[in-house]
Amino acid sequence: MADGILAQLNKASAAEEFFTLLGVDYDPRIINVARLHILRRMGQYLAGEDFSGVADETVATRCKTVLERAYADFVASSPIDQRVFKVLKDAVAPQPNKGPTLVQIGTLK
Repeated sequence: MADGILAQLNKASAAEEFFTLLGVDYDPRIINVARLHILRRMGQYLAGEDFSGVADETVATRCKTVLERAYADFVASSPIDQRVFKVLKDAVAPQPNKGPTLVQIGTLK
């Protein structure tokens, strides 16, 4: 279906369009801070979904539920707390305990 909900979402270029297409209410202040994080989390939640042969209304309902869930994650906490992007995960990953680098005096010129 060329004009199905997945095709419409695929054409969306702003987070607000996702919310509007799926009929999800949102606070613009939260979207302004966490738009990419919310959409990334939505994608993570949808990654396991198989919409093959599923009616468009059912797909829209499932997508709406997933967007509401992703949005709720960032209403309850910040993008820093959620860490959906690798750079934020790496920022808190335990670093190997490296001792000081020893350089032998004979190797210095």
